Amino acid sequence: MTANGFMPQGVHLVGSFPLESNTAVFRLATTILGNHLRRLPDGETGVRKGWIGWQGAMIRGMPQLEQAAVIGGMGGSYGSHVLYQRRPGVRAEDIQFPSLGYSAAAIASYAEFVHLKRAGIIPLAVRFEICLPTPLAPIYTFVVPEDHPAVETAYETSMLTELGEIVAAIPAEDLAIQWDMAVEFAVLEGLIPTHLANAQDEIVTRSVRLGDQVPAGVELGFHLCYGFAGQQHFKEPEDMSKLVSVANGIAAGLARPLTWLHMPVPRNRTDAAYFAPLKQLRLPTETELYLGLVHRTDGVAGTKQRIKAAREVVTHFGVATECGMGPRPAESIPELLEIHAAVAAPVR
Repeated sequence: MTANGFMPQGVHLVGSFPLESNTAVFRLATTILGNHLRRLPDGETGVRKGWIGWQGAMIRGMPQLEQAAVIGGMGGSYGSHVLYQRRPGVRAEDIQFPSLGYSAAAIASYAEFVHLKRAGIIPLAVRFEICLPTPLAPIYTFVVPEDHPAVETAYETSMLTELGEIVAAIPAEDLAIQWDMAVEFAVLEGLIPTHLANAQDEIVTRSVRLGDQVPAGVELGFHLCYGFAGQQHFKEPEDMSKLVSVANGIAAGLARPLTWLHMPVPRNRTDAAYFAPLKQLRLPTETELYLGLVHRTDGVAGTKQRIKAAREVVTHFGVATECGMGPRPAESIPELLEIHAAVAAPVR
């Protein structure tokens, strides 16, 4: 029980795990959290470790692009890196991305997911969760600002092709798609340059467009994120106001159901003021809200304090970490999952 006598229902796993394989992720997560889960990611292991880092190598090899003379990035834990630009004479319509690799990885992992379901290890009702970055993420990370519009269009086309391959290969009743939104909040916080004239409206429009590409029989979620490189946010949010504003825009704009929404909570925010903007959150009744308030640094006790503060504003939510667990030490993951289990009720 939490301090006020109620337990949040269910656990959401945001995506990445620092484990050696999808099998290891599936087995560990279901052993500790089996009856707390509605869906299960494969951990983004192997080449996908580091979120979108592996897309940089693909962009580097594109014949339409060349290395620019400028460096990008936010510095600090988020580092600096080489940027790429269009070669002279290359038009926007000339840019074509090769296979991005997301559909191939998802289809391969799904085979193991099915195997473990048939073996009784993964509960039958649990769906396979695939986490995809929004196109803005790799474009803002690896491309010079003046070429963002042209390259973003080409990347989105390729990403939607990958999505189509995923939904064609995996049964809708077994599938959940999550769009990861992190770079968007760096833009909204003024940390990186943008080609968007009205950043918030255009970010919401893009998010709705991506969400509506997911067929209605497939579950759809959004992970709203302030980053986790070096196990810290790129900026500590003052409160949840920007998160709520974007969430409301997505929920209102979608033409299909929104299954879940995830929002981060910094480890030091046990005050109701951080959660106060949730009073303005307008989600459909069927949409699950997950708050990323589980932190290993202060364990069950600190997590319960954040739950108590959140409950002063919103009553129905599940729990999660603030971001994927990939940047954490592998040996810390069992304890972190146990914290989830200790503060949340099983799903019905």
